[in-house]
Amino acid sequence: MLDLGRTFLQSAERSPDAEALIDGDLRLTYRDWQARILSVAGGLRALGLTCGDHLLSVLQNRWQAATLHWACQFLGVVITPLNWRAKPEEVDYCCRDAGARAVVFEPVSAEAVAGSKEARSLARIAVACEAPGAISFDVLAASTPTAPQPLARAEDISVMLYTSGTTGRPKGVPRRHRAERAAALAHVAQNLYRQAERTLGVMPLYHTMGVRSLLASALVDGAFVCMARFDAAGALRLIRDERISNLYLVPTLYHDLVGAAGLDALALASVRKLGFAGAPMSEGLLRRVEAAFRPELFVNHYGSSEIYTFTIAQDAVAKPGSAGRAGLNARIRVLRLGAKRADELAAAGEEGEIIAELASDEAFEGYWKRPDADARALRDGWYFTGDTGYLDADGDLYVTGRVDDMIISGGENISPVDIESVLSRHPAVDDVAVAGLPDERLGQRVVAFVRLRAEADAEMLDAHCRGSALANYKRPREYVFVREIPKSPVGKILRRKLVAGEYECA
Repeated sequence: MLDLGRTFLQSAERSPDAEALIDGDLRLTYRDWQARILSVAGGLRALGLTCGDHLLSVLQNRWQAATLHWACQFLGVVITPLNWRAKPEEVDYCCRDAGARAVVFEPVSAEAVAGSKEARSLARIAVACEAPGAISFDVLAASTPTAPQPLARAEDISVMLYTSGTTGRPKGVPRRHRAERAAALAHVAQNLYRQAERTLGVMPLYHTMGVRSLLASALVDGAFVCMARFDAAGALRLIRDERISNLYLVPTLYHDLVGAAGLDALALASVRKLGFAGAPMSEGLLRRVEAAFRPELFVNHYGSSEIYTFTIAQDAVAKPGSAGRAGLNARIRVLRLGAKRADELAAAGEEGEIIAELASDEAFEGYWKRPDADARALRDGWYFTGDTGYLDADGDLYVTGRVDDMIISGGENISPVDIESVLSRHPAVDDVAVAGLPDERLGQRVVAFVRLRAEADAEMLDAHCRGSALANYKRPREYVFVREIPKSPVGKILRRKLVAGEYECA
C-alpha cells in the first residue's frame, strides 16, 4: 500500500491547479501547497527530525497545522497533535510519554507550552507569535525544500492521537500510514465523495474526525477549508462563500448550525452530504438537521481512534438511533455484559458490549507503552470498545452508551441514550443528558438534565415520557434544568460532571 506522502503526490500530479487549501485570504492549489509542504519538511529535517521522531503540535485548524501534518507524512515524522486547550501539565505528560523531539504552538497554546518543563528542552516552533528561543514557523516554511520523494513507508507510524483520558492518564494511539490511508479510502467510499469535494475543516486535527477530513479531501483532489474555531455564524458564512459540499461534524456543531439566527436555506444549498460521528445524535436533532439541509446523503459513522470505522448507516434518518452495520473494513459483535471472551455473544435485542475485530485494515495494534490498557481492551484478536449496544432483528447496531454509564436502578440495567432519545423529541427540549445519581433505595435513580428552548416543567416532560414507548421503570425520577450540558470538545456528554454536580442550573 502507498504511504501518505505518495498519496499527496498523487493528487498534486493529477490536479496541480485544483484548489487545495483555503484559510481566510490564503488560497493554495495542489502545486502551491506541495511546495510549502516540502519546504516545511526541509525545515524540520534541518532541525534534526528524522523518521520515527515525534513532533508535538498544539494548534488550531489553520493552514500551518494542515501543512505540518502533511510535511510529517513525507519525512516519516510522527505527528502527535494535542488539544490546543491543553494545560501545561498535559503538555508535560505527552512530551515525556511520546519522547517528543519538537513542539509547535500558537498564541492560544503559547502559555501552556511556556509552562511545560518538558517542552523547554525541545526544539520549539512558534506559529503567528514570538517566544524566547523559539523558531518562527515562517522561517521553517522558507527552508530549502526536500525532494518530492517521501522518506516514510506504509508500515511507518503516521500519527499518534491521545485519547481524552476521562478515566485516567491519556493513552497514545499510534496509527500506521497504511491504516490511516485505508481509513481515508473507506471514508471516501462510505460517504460517496466525488472528485473535488469541498470540506469544512473545522473538526480539530487532534481528533480522528479532523484527520480523516484532511486525508479524504486530498484523496479526491478536494479543497480543505480551514476554520480555526467553530462558531455557527462564521461556519454558515464559510459554507455559503466557499460552496462547501460536505460536512463531517459532531452532533453538537449541527445543533448549533440549525439553531443559528438567520439560518438561510440558500446558505446551505451547496451541501449535499452530511456525516456525523463522535457521539449519538438524538432523534429530535436528526429531524431538525434533515429538514434544514435536505441532504442527498446523511451518514451516521460509529468508530474510534483505535479502529476508525466500526459501523456505518448511510441513511441516518431512516432508523433514528441506529449506527447501521459493519463498515467496509470492519467486523463487529455484541457480547453479553461482563463477557471476558469474544465468543460470548448477546442475543438479538440484548444489550451488551460492542467489540470490533483488530484484523481491520484501519486498526491500530496497541496503545503506546501501555500494556495495562492493552490487557483491558485487546483480547482474542478483538478490540473491546467499552461501549454498550444491541443488534436489532435486522442486524442493525444501536449504541446505547458506555459500560461505565449504565444506570442500575432497582436491579434493572437502564441505558441513558434510550431516555435521551425520547426526551429530545419534546418540542421544548433543546438538549438533554441522563445520568444515574446515588439513591439509598434503588442504588441509582434516573435523573434527566435538560436545557430548554421553550417553557416547560417536570410534569410536562414526565407526561411526554408516559405517552411514549419508554418502559415505566426507565422514566426519569427527577428533572434538573441546566444552562448547558457538559460535553467534551468533540461533543461527548460528560456524565461524570453531572454526577459530581458540575453544572449550572437554569
